[in-house]
Amino acid sequence: MVKLLKIKKMKFKIIGKYIKKINFNIPNHKAFFLLSKDISNYKINIDIKSEQIKEKIIEVQTTLSLLANETKIEKIDTKVVFSSIIEMNQIIKDKKEIEKIILIDVPTIIYPELRKIFIFFFENSGFKDIKINENIDFQKLYNLRKGQ
Repeated sequence: MVKLLKIKKMKFKIIGKYIKKINFNIPNHKAFFLLSKDISNYKINIDIKSEQIKEKIIEVQTTLSLLANETKIEKIDTKVVFSSIIEMNQIIKDKKEIEKIILIDVPTIIYPELRKIFIFFFENSGFKDIKINENIDFQKLYNLRKGQ
């Protein structure tokens, strides 16, 4: 069965990507050994920010972090800020259209790479069973945010 992909003309291109910031801090041996047991006390958090650099160039920062649900003294601190520099193909005046590019399109494209980086640090720190969703529906998150 052939799967047809809905192809839409992209209104932007990614002209650069880089890791802007990495935090991966396991404070001590106790936190290390408790992490496997306490992993359910953490949740994945995604944050997206943007900054206009020039008229048609925007930096989109997508942050993936692990946050403790409870206040713990012995908690781990993990965060990867992945920056994407995008160039609009034309000047877009509609703020909603720009918002969708920043909050849906760019994160959807770069998320697999960001996830891979995040998992790399866990796996190389002895945590082989870290499970983070392979796909995130940024359109759904956008709609939920708009419904609030």
